[in-house]
Amino acid sequence: MSRPDPSACLNLSSSRTRQLLVGGMRQDFPIFEHPMRGKRLVYLDSAASAQKPQVVIDTVQRFYTEEYANIHRGVYELSEEATQIYEGNREKVRRLINAREIREMVYVRGTTEGLNLLAATFGRQRLGEGDEILLTEMEHHSNIVPWQMLCEQTGAKIVVAPITDDGALDMDAFEKLLGPKVKLVSVAHISNALGTVNPVKEITRLAHDKGIPVIIDGAQAVPHIAVDVQDIDCDFYVFSGHKIYGPTGIGILYGKAELLEQMPPYQGGGDMILTVSFKGTTYNEIPYRFEAGTPDIAGAIGLGTAIIYVQSLGFDAISAHNDKLLNYGTELLQEIPGLRLIGTAPEKVAVLSFVMDGIHPHDIGTILDSRGIAIRAGHHCAQPVMERFNIPATTRASIGIYNDKSDLDALAEGLREVRRMFG
Repeated sequence: MSRPDPSACLNLSSSRTRQLLVGGMRQDFPIFEHPMRGKRLVYLDSAASAQKPQVVIDTVQRFYTEEYANIHRGVYELSEEATQIYEGNREKVRRLINAREIREMVYVRGTTEGLNLLAATFGRQRLGEGDEILLTEMEHHSNIVPWQMLCEQTGAKIVVAPITDDGALDMDAFEKLLGPKVKLVSVAHISNALGTVNPVKEITRLAHDKGIPVIIDGAQAVPHIAVDVQDIDCDFYVFSGHKIYGPTGIGILYGKAELLEQMPPYQGGGDMILTVSFKGTTYNEIPYRFEAGTPDIAGAIGLGTAIIYVQSLGFDAISAHNDKLLNYGTELLQEIPGLRLIGTAPEKVAVLSFVMDGIHPHDIGTILDSRGIAIRAGHHCAQPVMERFNIPATTRASIGIYNDKSDLDALAEGLREVRRMFG
């Protein structure tokens, strides 16, 4: 009935890896065919949201034009095929992060909803008056606010592990904070504001040695590095599809099956039930227990194609590409007078955050925009990071697989123009 999945057309040979390492994958992304402000688009905001390759766009379009029906409900062919495609993409996610079982993959709207789900279910089960949740100074607001809301309801409190002057997690302080009152640890795998890569396997080991479960915010990690949740041994791992070149509005909550089975539902209605009467409801098995209502079917299918796309390049090649550009960009920016990099940890990826003496990041962003350069200016939903470095905001350039050295050359030239304008 349907034509082949466009993701099947991806060449899994080493030629795509070589292409990435030589000059990036810009040609796979149709947005770059269109100028910005009359100039070649330089997109350096992938940490906020990545652009979409044509193969993902084709997959979503094909689903809506040829295959669309609601899932898990119809006995007719179109619904059965849509269900099969949707569920098949859950297996692609399982392979991406090397989870044990497909039922450990819960579809959510994104990292934010995944963390809110965990706070409202797993966290509420385990936290009470005087208990502690251990976070770090580098967390995104999505890994702070849900826990604050839970603390208001339960009487628990948040304790915070500090970061060093170069933006690395202070592991000695972290370990000392793992006291008897800590009932939960939740940390970013990679900081969106600094690019710091946290030692999540060591963090998990230290916490598990004291019987403390670990949640990892993987939103910034999955586009850049290979993730193996069994090797990390974390209890939960959450990420968003739009960061890994997939659609918006779709994400994944991974949880160990034995923990998910103990958790109450987050929302009611739709596929999260087995039976309903006015006397009571019997809840569905995992993962469906946490997937109330009609989901983002097209988003899940597009995410599956995005996963196949990045796997066709290989994470070794993606990491090498990003590291090469990060090092190149670091050297260029360090040559600009009055520019100071924020976040220089030894282990970091794909993010160049900086301030320029006497110039607000919003002014920098506006001037760069006039040159067709898209960067992020602000606190990046990480205000505690800004407070740590005693600055109101940073300018952030973040790297994706479509970037090349010419993008960073354009950034550096734009920043030199900013310096000239402000004296």
